[in-house]
Amino acid sequence: MENIYSKKSCDHDKNLQPSKETVNRILNYSKALSVMNTKFGKFENLLN
Repeated sequence: MENIYSKKSCDHDKNLQPSKETVNRILNYSKALSVMNTKFGKFENLLN
């Protein structure tokens, strides 16, 4: 069957606004994440 991929998206998808708590949580996580490159591979450390 043929699929139609050109349908218009819903209007509520265009107005997505994250809360301040969500933004702060993501920023704090990215600040605490440390990636170390070694000869054995990459190691991800969460520094909390």
